[in-house]
Amino acid sequence: MDDASPDSNWVLETHDSLKAIPAEDWDRCAGPDNPLQCHALLAAMEYSQSAVTETGWMPRHLTLKNSEGRIIAVMPFYAKGHSYGEYVFDHSWANAWQRAGGQYYPKGLSAIPFSPVPGERLMVDRTLPQDQRISIMEALASGAVEAGGQMGLSSLHITFLSEAEADFLASSDQGWIRRKGMQFHWHNRDPDHDLPYDGFDNFLETLASRKRKVIRRERRDIANAGVRFHRLSGADLLPHHWDDFYRFYLTTIDKKWGGAYLTRDFFDQIGATMADRILLVMAERDGRMIAGALNFIGADTLYGRNWGCLEEIPFLHFETCYYQAIDHAIDHKLARVEAGAQGLHKVQRGYEPVDTWSSHYLYHEGFADAIREFTDRESRAIDRDADQLREMMPYRKGA
Repeated sequence: MDDASPDSNWVLETHDSLKAIPAEDWDRCAGPDNPLQCHALLAAMEYSQSAVTETGWMPRHLTLKNSEGRIIAVMPFYAKGHSYGEYVFDHSWANAWQRAGGQYYPKGLSAIPFSPVPGERLMVDRTLPQDQRISIMEALASGAVEAGGQMGLSSLHITFLSEAEADFLASSDQGWIRRKGMQFHWHNRDPDHDLPYDGFDNFLETLASRKRKVIRRERRDIANAGVRFHRLSGADLLPHHWDDFYRFYLTTIDKKWGGAYLTRDFFDQIGATMADRILLVMAERDGRMIAGALNFIGADTLYGRNWGCLEEIPFLHFETCYYQAIDHAIDHKLARVEAGAQGLHKVQRGYEPVDTWSSHYLYHEGFADAIREFTDRESRAIDRDADQLREMMPYRKGA
């Protein structure tokens, strides 16, 4: 697609597979900090038949090339036939549009499939100067709008993009609508000294006495139940661990009446290509693995993703997903743990409400106006909820 940018020599291309985009080019744009943006993760989604046309995720990834044919920007992009596996909910939008006689699907989505993990989506070559990067982001966004129109999509949605990207798109004249969401992240920051914690007990000392006692009791009860934990990464990850974890994953899907988005092969793929960027927490009882949590290790963040269990033991979920993650973050001096969506129970365990962002482009102006009004009201409600949740944080007053 020519004339996609302020530089008429830039060319936007769409690709129906990550195989068509060299990993080194993609990762030069995605950067090394967030493992869920990397070529290996997204390729595993496709190669394992998890995020493919047959499951409603039609790959249409975007690249922007300069006059020399060098890739200078990339965007993960899918034409979607449904709104599942996204974590930014627009089912009511789809229903409203279809009741009005429109066709909401297919729609365009830039996201990491099945992963409510904030990060960059307008990914520009990190070696370029900042002033060039801004122009390239503008070109990539406008190119996406043009490409989506040519595909006959009703709308474009960029989910869990960075706040800077959401602000950039909202301030452009392209018509993007910014939408606010909320997640819960734990921060490795001793509020008394503004330094990383030097151990889990140091973290507990910053909590109010009653909250501190609750967490200690939960951890003690799990230990007394005979549950031991293993944190596996790199060469320690073996096929039988993925066999166990996939069983855990399926039990969680069954309990939630959902669909198993990720295939068994997906876990083999990431185990083969990015094991050093994975932390698999496994819970063992009486010589049998009974639960597990999958995390990805970033430059300064631990990203919690999936969990499951075979036995219902009080506090097993909290220990496997939250306390083990906090322990790992403290031990490895990571700045935060991102534990995804939902979670009054997370707040009581030191995870703070934080803003997340998505950006939306509707090709129908009247529908766009209605969505813009809705997101304004929604944003104010989220701010009120976040203020109330912050009042419930377990930290000592003044800490």
